[in-house]
Amino acid sequence: MSSPVRTRFCPSPTGTVHVGVMRAALFNWAYAKHTGGQFVFRIEDTDEARNTEESYRHLLDSLRWLGLEWDEGPEVGGPHGPYRQSERGEVYRDVLAKLVEAGHAYESFSTPEEVAARRVAAGQDPKQGYDGADRETTEAQKAAFRAEGRQPVLRLRMPDTDLSWDDLVRGEVTFAAGAVPDFVLARAGGQPLYTLVNPVDDALMGITDVLRGEDLLSSTPRQLALYTALTDVGLADGAPRFGHLPLVMGEGNKKLSKRDPTSNLDLYRERGFLPEGLVNYLALLGWAIAEDRDVFSPAEMVAAFDVRRVSPNAARFDLKKAEAINATHLRALPVEEFVARVTPYLADAGLVEPTPTPEQQRVLDTIAPLAQERMVVLSEAVGLLGFLFRDQPEYDEAAVAKQLTGPDAVEVLDAATAALTALPEWTTGTIEAALKQALVEELGRKPRQAFGPVRVAISGRTVSPPLYESMELLGREASLARLAAAREVAVP
Repeated sequence: MSSPVRTRFCPSPTGTVHVGVMRAALFNWAYAKHTGGQFVFRIEDTDEARNTEESYRHLLDSLRWLGLEWDEGPEVGGPHGPYRQSERGEVYRDVLAKLVEAGHAYESFSTPEEVAARRVAAGQDPKQGYDGADRETTEAQKAAFRAEGRQPVLRLRMPDTDLSWDDLVRGEVTFAAGAVPDFVLARAGGQPLYTLVNPVDDALMGITDVLRGEDLLSSTPRQLALYTALTDVGLADGAPRFGHLPLVMGEGNKKLSKRDPTSNLDLYRERGFLPEGLVNYLALLGWAIAEDRDVFSPAEMVAAFDVRRVSPNAARFDLKKAEAINATHLRALPVEEFVARVTPYLADAGLVEPTPTPEQQRVLDTIAPLAQERMVVLSEAVGLLGFLFRDQPEYDEAAVAKQLTGPDAVEVLDAATAALTALPEWTTGTIEAALKQALVEELGRKPRQAFGPVRVAISGRTVSPPLYESMELLGREASLARLAAAREVAVP
């Protein structure tokens, strides 16, 4: 490429952070990093009614959590600031003045009703939109309109030629001449619109490549026309390359709505997805590192990312697949890293101190390799490991109904208590041998029937880390106390 790649991410700080928006950020980031270019982050916050400072801060935090650090933008700086559109009003006013002076933009006084009436009178569909009638409005007519109290919008004069580009994702795309009407750059009163500010910012910030959702493809001819005008007045050096990413779909093959809970990035963060696990899954929504490989690190993605291999086909967000990808990353963590990441979830639940006590740390370090293999997200540690940090387990009602009901359960608990009370030493191996002897060989129970009541007595759940190791960690006194408590709960 003739110049270093410069991509950008320019979201609006409104409400929750959509996973599809973060997928777009990820692809722009990976493309820039793969090519040794720059990733620019700026904020589209000109809609004062919807934008909030809280959402702005949340956007920054979300990008950083995912590891998508930007080279230029808020809190980082750079040579093309400011990076918030709300702080660039003077820039847009100057650009509009240059476009009007050069004849690329013009004042338009027609109301929507007048445009529709003219279309109908000409036998045309009013849905065709603006008809270009104000292109040649005389100064006298403009004065008359102003005398009536009308304020004009500013429109860009679209070229009378086809508009084409080689889309990085979709190949050659062409819009026929006349297919896109002259569009509004600024409202009556001069407030610039998205149709102006984003291309202007891209031009002034030297953006070379724009990767964005395919739902914006229809606006690309307008951007190309504006770039031609900006180049003519010396504010741009041609148009960037465009690539339109596939939509992210939800249930029912519909676009994943912001109202759909699964679209909210916070859901995955709160559940304890690893950022590298979620990045891996988001990358799969339109791209693959290889046909036979789904799991990779962010660094591996950067090394392999080829924007021309992004699929144009819609991608469906599959929560089960996302969980499976995350589980693989979680299990690959070094044990000490797993402990460090899981500790905040246990601390938030009041199970351990924010800085665990020596005894809590001992239990965590011991159980971590066993728990790690049974978890999908970090928050599961609260339910899975909570019994190790409480005086008594919290019984799951379904587990009690299934395993602590009936004479067989009582018999198993009594036999387990008797066998364990007599143990000379309390180790994983002796606990396992004693329980198998008493419950499987002497009572004749199948393993599932034999150990189910004991597991619920110890952990409160039907699913837990390995039973014998857990009992060794709890110790003889605590384990026997839990068997006795479960004996009181059990229904003969």
